[in-house]
Amino acid sequence: MKNSLLSNRLIVKLLFSFLAILILAGVGYMFTAVYLSNNYFYETTQRLHSNLAQDLIDEKFVDESPIDSLGNVNKALFGDIMHDMMAVNRAIEVYLLDKEGHVMYSVVLDHDAPETNEKKVNLAPIQQFIAQNGQGYILGDNPKNPENQSVFSVAKFEKGGKEGYVYIVLAGEEYLTARASLMDSYFMRLGLRGSILTLIFAAVLGILSVWYLTKNLRELVFAAKRFQQGDLEYRIKDAEKTDLAGVATTYNEMADTILTDIEKIKSLENLRRELIANISHDLRTPLSIIQGYIETLQMKDAELSQKQREEYLNTINKGCERLSKLIGQLFEYSKLEANQIEPQKEPFLIADLANDIHRNYKVLAEQNDIDLKLEMEEGIPLVFADISLVERAIQNLMDNALKFTPQGGEVVVKIIPKEDSVEIVIKDSGPGIAKDNQALIFERYRQTKTGEQKEGAGLGLAIVKKIMELHNASIQVFSKPNEGTAFSFSLPVYQVG
Repeated sequence: MKNSLLSNRLIVKLLFSFLAILILAGVGYMFTAVYLSNNYFYETTQRLHSNLAQDLIDEKFVDESPIDSLGNVNKALFGDIMHDMMAVNRAIEVYLLDKEGHVMYSVVLDHDAPETNEKKVNLAPIQQFIAQNGQGYILGDNPKNPENQSVFSVAKFEKGGKEGYVYIVLAGEEYLTARASLMDSYFMRLGLRGSILTLIFAAVLGILSVWYLTKNLRELVFAAKRFQQGDLEYRIKDAEKTDLAGVATTYNEMADTILTDIEKIKSLENLRRELIANISHDLRTPLSIIQGYIETLQMKDAELSQKQREEYLNTINKGCERLSKLIGQLFEYSKLEANQIEPQKEPFLIADLANDIHRNYKVLAEQNDIDLKLEMEEGIPLVFADISLVERAIQNLMDNALKFTPQGGEVVVKIIPKEDSVEIVIKDSGPGIAKDNQALIFERYRQTKTGEQKEGAGLGLAIVKKIMELHNASIQVFSKPNEGTAFSFSLPVYQVG
């Protein structure tokens, strides 16, 4: 329900965002269209009337001059011309300019006002217009409305020794006033209709677009719901080909990781139960022996000879040693299983460690009539590993080899230098291990029957395997029935620098 609510909120946000973008785009388009349409109208008007000023001069100034010999404006002539022009098109304003651009006369200006005589039109646009023969889109000054520039038509005249310009504003004040009044109404109609159409179009397009764009998102939400409901095998199909490839692929990988972790937890739970059962069994045996002999001593102490009493005490002592060893192995293995041990790697001489272990086990081997050999050449390089963990692994392998080697047999420890590693091999002459059982001996509490049954908790080789895993190495076994067994692992050579 929560995922559905979040998904709906996201879709609503996407929809409103999309609508807002379309509305803003529509408003921007409307203003742009109005601006461009105005420019289009002005440019069209200027192109159509580019020769208007020259036609006026050619028609009206043939027999008369707009300026007499005294420099006075022929107001009657000029007034009739401008009234005729403006009667046809009230948007037009006609001005008579001298050669410097000063406004000499126009019926649209109040010439009694002092500021009228100061009005001047910039000659740069006029000269550009004449140079281009009216073909360009050029804006010039509007004498009546200096704040705004306008399209115009202009032509130069020379008559009676006088020079000047006839300057016609093609969009005068009356045009601008009417245009402003109509534009407000136009904008209202255009804005209202445009907004309604835009909203309808945007709503339909937005819903379809959001539905299409969120298709992969809905699939992701659906997959999460399926996973939440217990369908742990459900995955997004072709995740790398979807629009949300990164998220979909990550979801599939996350689901795989969670499923793997769940399987590990189940496996660990099963192993925990198995471990508790096995521990209970293995602890019960030595405890029963110890308890039985202690009760015997308590009940028959007076009847036992000194020799019997010493035998009973030795048996109790061996039981205690076995119990202590078992508890130590369980504690060590539990720490390795829980990843509580971090290897402290350092360079050391594996040859020295091998000599020490050989010397320590020599007496034990002789007591059991076993020939213990150490084979290695001179100049064994330094290895890079945790010396205490490696020593523990070799000791476990030595214990295992001595335990299963019969009297008169031999155990050989080999240190073999390789190109970038050093191989450690521990070989015995025991009964060997069948091929089908070789994969099982490294599992906790797994032992194989090889002739005479030997005591052991079944944790020694499991501890060796865990130690090798901490060193990113592996332990290998080579064995055939009645031909002995060899265990081998390699440590990396220490690289200086």
